[in-house]
Amino acid sequence: MTSGNGITEALLVLADGTTFEGEAIGAAPPTTLLDRAAETAGVPRKVEEEGWVATGEVVFNTVLTGYQEVITDPSYAGQVITFTYPHIGNYGVTAADDEARRPFCRGVIVRDLARRRSNWRSDGDLDAFLRHHAIPGIAGIDTRRLTRHLREMGAMPGAFGTADHAIVKQAAADEPGTDHTDLAARVTCAEPYTVGMGPRRVVAYDFGIKRSILTQLSEIATIEVVPASTSAAEVLARRPDGVFLSNGPGDPAAVGYASEAIGGLLGEVPVFGICLGHQLLCLALGGTTYKLPFGHHGGNHPVRRLETNTVEITSQNHNYCVGEGTLTTAEVSHINLNDGTIEGIRCRDVPAFSVQYHPEAGPGPHDARYLFGLFDDLMETHT
Repeated sequence: MTSGNGITEALLVLADGTTFEGEAIGAAPPTTLLDRAAETAGVPRKVEEEGWVATGEVVFNTVLTGYQEVITDPSYAGQVITFTYPHIGNYGVTAADDEARRPFCRGVIVRDLARRRSNWRSDGDLDAFLRHHAIPGIAGIDTRRLTRHLREMGAMPGAFGTADHAIVKQAAADEPGTDHTDLAARVTCAEPYTVGMGPRRVVAYDFGIKRSILTQLSEIATIEVVPASTSAAEVLARRPDGVFLSNGPGDPAAVGYASEAIGGLLGEVPVFGICLGHQLLCLALGGTTYKLPFGHHGGNHPVRRLETNTVEITSQNHNYCVGEGTLTTAEVSHINLNDGTIEGIRCRDVPAFSVQYHPEAGPGPHDARYLFGLFDDLMETHT
């Protein structure tokens, strides 16, 4: 429904029935989803009737800036991003800040969408950016209330849109979320490609790799990016100095083929993993993973580096974590100071290490960028 001031009213409904009122922004998704939701809810609907609904797993991110980098991070595949910072879009968007070829998130939730952009780098506004990439959104939401609810009840499926409340509620109930789903296969590259002209040769697995990661790796190596399903034999045939395991979305246990390939690389070549790559390395080492209540999504998570007893402020984006005490051939190198979860490991008998957070920090602080130097040192030692 469109109000007299031109605002299109919209609803956000979580899987537990909690409802929020707001206004539609961005693009309307295809009507096929709405048609299915209407049929399931038993609500008669004519084809020409206006209204739409979008679904996904609702999470929150606490960054103060960097909304474009967050939206274009492939690790958000299958999710609807709630920004806790109230004013989003004030400095517009620029193609230079895209972290991937397109956004893979299901939608965006904000308190206040800026009506005017102001920044010399800007070449467009956020609402137009969302429409261009067919990403729906909802604004005017009490994001403090929503965030408190997700912290108490955990990240959960939800739906939002301009359709009837019964349809949106049913769509939220039907949304399966991201559990047990191989989302890396949906965001990975179709064919290998090469980036950078550094002195070393690195093969980087694309589980949802960010461009800012490739920028950091390019300072030390020429990188051949390969699809998530690439076998260990195919990687070793390229004779790399090292292998990088990228970030990515979803449940690491659902990407068994990747952890199997990583197992075939351990001991053959130095390995460095981050985020999903960290989780997959730990699975290859015999560890286990579990889902956090509401994940770690933000640019200000404190992490202690045990070797030096120093604290890093880190950028994070993940829903799963490595189980404490499940690794026998690696030692914990980093700990999250908020909840004590494992943030990094170092193997004892093979040249491999990984961290749960994002050392490239796009967006976020640069405290952990030294890790790319450690990877370079590891390759130097084992060349």
